[in-house]
Amino acid sequence: MRTALVTGATGFTGKYMVNALARLGYRVFGIGVGSPSTEDWVTCDLTHKADAKHAIRGIATDVVVHLAGLAFVAENNPEDFYRVNLLGTLNLLEALAECKRTPRKVVIASSANIYGSSAVELTEDTCPAPTNHYAASKCAMELMAKLWFDRMPIVITRPFNYTGPGQDEKFVIPKIVAHYRRRERSIKLGNTSVQRDFSDVEEVVEAYLRLLESDVRSEVVNICSGKAVSIASILGEMNTIAGYKMQVEADPALFRENDIKVLVGSNRKLFDLTGFVPSRPIQETVRRMYFA
Repeated sequence: MRTALVTGATGFTGKYMVNALARLGYRVFGIGVGSPSTEDWVTCDLTHKADAKHAIRGIATDVVVHLAGLAFVAENNPEDFYRVNLLGTLNLLEALAECKRTPRKVVIASSANIYGSSAVELTEDTCPAPTNHYAASKCAMELMAKLWFDRMPIVITRPFNYTGPGQDEKFVIPKIVAHYRRRERSIKLGNTSVQRDFSDVEEVVEAYLRLLESDVRSEVVNICSGKAVSIASILGEMNTIAGYKMQVEADPALFRENDIKVLVGSNRKLFDLTGFVPSRPIQETVRRMYFA
């Protein structure tokens, strides 16, 4: 039986990833803090090097999907981004290097936030220009991971925004959908004019699977739909789905300094490498979230 190791397995994306790999016949080992009731769980804090090496050294895994990380841009402690996203990834790679055998593929999740703010379609060759600590930590992680390209079959992915059932309400689309499901009359939001390249979590996971099963290595790949959608338009779609119009209150506390106005990516490289790109309309995704 083929085996897979998934970090962040109990997170939003991790749960979808574990299920998708299991459907393909993989025995999936999850890794993270805590102790879920399964024999295929590895309890480990990747920010502790010795802990990571001890936990992972004995695992012989075919593929690795590294999803663990600190992802919420508005977190208060900047140091946590670098400790988790940069050093946690370094500790993972060093631990994998001491495993019984080298995995045939390691997919590492970075973020499209490293690009910063740009009105142009972002390709993998666009020069990164991080505007917050989350993005800077992911950019630093990428530079570090590339040092391993000649030692391990790594693919670095840059997923743009994505959502789906089960995502935490601290993110904007789940927050909006949850307010409508509760039939609330108003919602406090930040800048609703920002435009993002949204995908469905199921299609992001499909992109990960395609890259895992391919011969691709030593590459950086965008995962995106190639279309920008404003938060305001999603509110309009939810008005239609829920059958009423909710009042939007601008909350100054939710306006981010250096917020990226437009973030849209090119998925040509992903298509060239895998023959697949996310294409599910965000309107379909929010409808699925509302009726979930």
